[in-house]
Amino acid sequence: MTDTTYQNFIANAFIASEQLIEVYNPANGELLAHVPESPAHQVEQAIAAARQAQPAWAARPAIERAGYLRQIAAKIRANAEPLARIITREGGKVPALAQVEVAFTADYLDYMAEWARRLEGEVLTSDRAGEHIFLLRKPLGVVAGILPWNFPFFLIARKMAPALLTGNTIVVKPSEETPINCYEFAKLVAQTDLPAGVFNVVGGRGASVGHGLSSHAGVDLVSFTGSVATGARIMAAAAPNITKLNLELGGKAPAIVLADADLDLAVKAIVASRVINTGQVCNCAERVYVQRQVADAFIDQVAHAMAATRYGDPSLQADLDMGPLINQAGLDKVAQMVRTAAGQGAQVVTGGQVADLGAGFHYQPTVLAGCKADMQIMRKEIFGPVLPVQVVHDLDEAIALANDSEYGLTSSLYTRDLSAALKACREIDFGETYINRENFEAMQGFHAGARKSGIGGADGKHGLYEYTRTQVVYIQG
Repeated sequence: MTDTTYQNFIANAFIASEQLIEVYNPANGELLAHVPESPAHQVEQAIAAARQAQPAWAARPAIERAGYLRQIAAKIRANAEPLARIITREGGKVPALAQVEVAFTADYLDYMAEWARRLEGEVLTSDRAGEHIFLLRKPLGVVAGILPWNFPFFLIARKMAPALLTGNTIVVKPSEETPINCYEFAKLVAQTDLPAGVFNVVGGRGASVGHGLSSHAGVDLVSFTGSVATGARIMAAAAPNITKLNLELGGKAPAIVLADADLDLAVKAIVASRVINTGQVCNCAERVYVQRQVADAFIDQVAHAMAATRYGDPSLQADLDMGPLINQAGLDKVAQMVRTAAGQGAQVVTGGQVADLGAGFHYQPTVLAGCKADMQIMRKEIFGPVLPVQVVHDLDEAIALANDSEYGLTSSLYTRDLSAALKACREIDFGETYINRENFEAMQGFHAGARKSGIGGADGKHGLYEYTRTQVVYIQG
């Protein structure tokens, strides 16, 4: 891939910006591309294009709107290999995971298209004779989709597909860390006959373009995936307009391992959901509570598995388990959190250092034993390949510690005891709970959290309806 200059995509036209952002490969520092730092007038232009296109788009039957999603899915499949290579180079994702992301994105577009004949309202019983009450679902209008850098290609579809299917138009802002894949997505959209203004892309930093979208009175929904701090800033920007929000924010997922668990299964699943994308996933297992009877055996096995993790530059070597962290700030944060934990008494069982690979933002896969509930490493999101472990007496203690968190996105439990599993389902206070499997959601589920992990959710029927509003109609016969 040679250095390329990309342009914004507004009303089916590619429009240059004078001010540009450099995009680098986090694995080796290679300059990959220049992308727009969009001026305010281009953000306005994109919103205006979306507003102009929305009424005619909403007037089309849903089955027609679905057809465009299928067109885009077909384009993605036809270009799967080069798209995956781009995701690997700009985000440091290992090739196998990048390929999964591309395939899952196409499948997601097709999945949402299948809802075209399943969008439902309701008929309600009236208190009055001869009256009929109908609850209709209608589009909101214009959606601003603000994307993260960790699964940037899939998140285009996660926001775009339900928005478009339900009759909205959308303006997408990719992360400035991983924007190239979004511009390549726009090139594929331009090859279809999607009407102008239905899908638009404007690049830039959150403080400028993200704020411009979030604070704009012409935006009817801001759908954002990213950090709690940025989510709070978006809420503040959207507040004067009372704009609807859909926010998927941070996580601090607890994994509970009971004495009767299949330890081989638990270790495999927890390590898989810790090293995926180098631990930079909001639903990764971020902390482990293991019952005392099996603690030594579990720590030994999980440390061995983490130490065996293959890492490096995924653009040079395909058979890796993980690549780099996204940038220097991410690397510094992980290193600081491990140093602090060690200073507070945690034991570094394996790893614990910045990896010297000559270039890039690489950190060793790390296991910390002897962790305590009040340590920063057990309370704040790490977003790196570090697994802190705390020993507990029983399930009650584990659930209490798990719930004592400002986050509430995902959780997991490993046990052979059905009663323990059901107890955890009742008492653990998280949006998702995985039992005896890795932390990875299904597109037909509902990915949503509690507390500071967000507002609203995504996927499935419930995620689709996040992009609609209701209108109740009373008809007196």
